[in-house]
Amino acid sequence: MKPLSLFLALFFVPLAYAATLPPPPAPQIEARAWLLTDLLSGQTLAEQAPDARVEPASLTKLMTAYLVFTALKEGRLRPDQTLPVSERAWRAEGSRMFLDPRQPAKVDDLLKGVIVQSGNDACIVLAEAIAGSEEGFAAMMNAMAKRLGMHNTHFVNSTGLPHPQHYSTARDLTRLAAALIRDYPNYYTYYAIKEFTYNGITQPNRNRLLWLDPNVDGVKTGHTASAGYCLIASARRGERRLISVVLGARSDNARAMESQRLLNYGFQAFDTVRLYKANQPVTRVKVYKGRQGEVGLGFGQDFYVTVPRGAGERIQAQLITQQPLLAPVTRGQPLGTLRLTLDGRPIGDYPLRALDNVAVAGLLGRIWDSILLWFR
Repeated sequence: MKPLSLFLALFFVPLAYAATLPPPPAPQIEARAWLLTDLLSGQTLAEQAPDARVEPASLTKLMTAYLVFTALKEGRLRPDQTLPVSERAWRAEGSRMFLDPRQPAKVDDLLKGVIVQSGNDACIVLAEAIAGSEEGFAAMMNAMAKRLGMHNTHFVNSTGLPHPQHYSTARDLTRLAAALIRDYPNYYTYYAIKEFTYNGITQPNRNRLLWLDPNVDGVKTGHTASAGYCLIASARRGERRLISVVLGARSDNARAMESQRLLNYGFQAFDTVRLYKANQPVTRVKVYKGRQGEVGLGFGQDFYVTVPRGAGERIQAQLITQQPLLAPVTRGQPLGTLRLTLDGRPIGDYPLRALDNVAVAGLLGRIWDSILLWFR
């Protein structure tokens, strides 16, 4: 018997029938590439050349920190552990936390040196401790990039110093920042530290938005002569969190102002609406030859969509499932699609998964359902 597609339309009734006003156009950002993303829904709100390969400069240090956080989680490093400062680290070019080769440094201080002071010397010390060499650490960085879905990124060092084979994209860097915030929320608080003193030298965090916008709590700046001025910024208002990536701005001030414009646009022009709670059945579908006669379909996490401000009540949903559905069914198994539109314009298709297991029924139950399917 051929499967029959079952279409069920679910409508969120609008309070008003006025035509949906599109969001105001995104600001024109003076940079080589940029991307604005709502982290709750995962939707892109504005973009320019998000997949163009660019030099990430010190934004590289997000991956360096991510691997250090992973080593701490797995017990391969301890925050109070001291590490020797190699001559290679001590002689590092560019920004530094001014490590003393005669004095081992604590891992926690080195992390703050990487995050707040953007210290290349701190990056190399941590890389050597985790992988034995910076080259070995770069291989770990690339392996993690693949795991995180950063398919257009390649690293050759832990610092972001220029190299022809050291590149990323605005989209990949957004994935990295989102993973860091999601996987290591306790360590993410380090990115809001405004200054750090080490070896008698106080250096400020180069992310100006930490002083200008109380909603901003990260993330990282980068700059070289060839990369220009770069900034990944993240801000939270209520439940919503936005991430902006600005690459290749003309100045320190410009990268901050352009990032602020993007963040303000995202918060002011859009709403993010929770449509379903985690494990809330969107619908229940018939299961044949199973110990239970039906199974709920839904999402494993709270499900959000981002729409132009004020348009949330005009979202329409269409449910698409395949019938007949036969046991066994495994929790998490994709069994349908939720297709969302706004005033006839597509928002996206989202997979619906089984919320429970359904085992195969006994012999009599299977025979009875076979008869039902025959007549159907």
